[in-house]
Order: sequence, then structure tokens, then C-alpha cells
Amino acid sequence: MSLRISRKPKLEKGERFDLVIVGGGPAGLSAAVYVARFLLKSVVVTIDVGGQLNWTEWIDDYPGFSKIKASELTSKFREHAEGSGVRVVTGFEVVDIKKEGEEFRIISSGGNEIFAKAVILAVGSRRRKLGVPGEDRFQGRGVSYCSICDGPLYRGKRAVAVVGGGDAALEGAILLSGYVGKVYLIHRRDSFRAKPLLVEDAKSRENVEFVLNSVVTEILGEDEVKAVKVRGPKGEATLEVDGVFVEIGQEPPVELFRRTGLETDEQGYVKVGEWMETNIPGIFAAGDATSLWRGFRQVVTAAAMGSVAAYSAYQYLLEKGLIGGKR
Repeated sequence: MSLRISRKPKLEKGERFDLVIVGGGPAGLSAAVYVARFLLKSVVVTIDVGGQLNWTEWIDDYPGFSKIKASELTSKFREHAEGSGVRVVTGFEVVDIKKEGEEFRIISSGGNEIFAKAVILAVGSRRRKLGVPGEDRFQGRGVSYCSICDGPLYRGKRAVAVVGGGDAALEGAILLSGYVGKVYLIHRRDSFRAKPLLVEDAKSRENVEFVLNSVVTEILGEDEVKAVKVRGPKGEATLEVDGVFVEIGQEPPVELFRRTGLETDEQGYVKVGEWMETNIPGIFAAGDATSLWRGFRQVVTAAAMGSVAAYSAYQYLLEKGLIGGKR
């Protein structure tokens, strides 16, 4: 499910802002709400709205909502940002950011460019996909990319499959074993990248079955996931499951970070301090694109980072004398 909004507020080429927020997920839209409180001239530019919310159907762990459709929560985030006076411009893919004097030039893939005195990067990360038949069709209807996020939604289900061999996959299998009758842990090798302690914990659980040296070839169902085809040493088998959790990693937009000159960690995520500052003064980062809290990606943590980044950007602009103290 991808929430692409057809209406596009006008954005003039060469337009100048106090602050440009790159990314329209929870971090970027939260930053927009707080930026509006500081009366900064700002805009959100993004490919589409929703970020990681577009990869799931239901949210049951965001304060104030016991259960809400991800698309509805996305709409509420956007409405709040735009209701605060911040434009949200979709279809704008940022490919480079260049420092020019006291300003940053933000360049899009379509050749548009705008200018800002400060930038918040909330570009998220891309979930790696299996690339098998049925995966895209059942995304949000049984195919999930976050066990921690969506696991509780499967409470009482008969069986699920977790695909992967890293920490996230093992942690997901362990978590899900407490919610469902059976967990199939499918991994293409017979050894794991995950911490040995996690592997032993998963092995100790009676309802976790390891399906090793195996790969998923197809995800089956009608309106939602009903089974998964797996090819292993003994040929192909079909496992009846109610969900498939793909935990094979994420990829931040490393190319953009490198072109911009941002310092990243060993996995390509932007290094930030506790106030969301990067190594480039005037550029802040928030959400899944950052090195912070990398093992715990949640809507609420992304929103929190966005609000902190907005405050830090405001303080930066004040201290640099780039905006007046009284707005």
C-alpha cells in the first residue's frame, strides 16, 4: 500500500525557506508540526507521504490509538502538518544537497531546486524485499516487514513465517512465538548472523521450527496470506501460515548521504548526536535514516526524533542570526 496524494501544492523553482524538511513519514511530519510552532517558513518535500507506514496496514502501538489503519494515521499526520501552515509537496525526490554560503541548495531528480537556511533529513530507509510472487500483492495483508510493529496483530493465529538470519529475524521469531501457535523461521543458510544468545533462545522454544538452507519462492492466498512456498534441500514444500515477516534488513539512501558529505555509521545510517545534529552544521536528521536507536524502529520514536530535530534547527537558526528572535 502506497499513499500517493494527487494534489500537489505549488513549489516555485528557486523558492527560499528558513527550513526544508526532506521526507514525509512520521519523523518529517512531526518535525513540520513543531517547525510551525516556531513560525519558520518551511516546507516538506517528499516522494510520497507515509514512510514506513506504507508498509503495514494496522498500527496498535501509537499513543492515543488502540488500533488505527496506517493510512488513516498517515492522513492525520499530514492534516496536522498542513493545518499548522506547512506545505507538503509530494513527487519531489531529493538527489543532492549543496552548501552555498549561508544557504543549502536542495536539488530534485526532476531538476527543480529550492533553498533553505537549514535542513532536516527524515528520508527513512528502504526495507529489503524477497522479490517473489505474492509479496507485493499481500503487503499489509499478511506480509509485514517489522515483527516488533505488527507481531501483536497476529495474536491467536495458527502460524506465521519469519524470513531472515540476523538479529531482527531471530528477535521476531522469539516475539511471535508468544503470540501464535507456530513460527517457521526460514533462512537460506544453516548458520546465522544473529547473536548466538538469540539463536539459542529461539531454538529453546517448542513452537519455533527452523527451516534452514531454504528460500521462499512464492506467497499464496486469496484476500490475505494463507501459505508460503519454500524450496529447500528436499525440494519444494508449502507451509500454511497466516503471515510472512520479512526481516532481511534495511537500506538507507547512502548515495544521497555521500553526495551531501554526511558522516554515516558502518551500515550507512547518518550519525547524529542527542539533538539530531549531523557533522554538517545546519543539517539535522531524524527517524529511520539515523544511527540512533537502530534496533528499535517505531512510529513513536520517529515522531519524537522529528520534534527534537525541529527544535534543534530552530535553535541553530537563532544562534546563527539567520532568523529574528521575534517571529
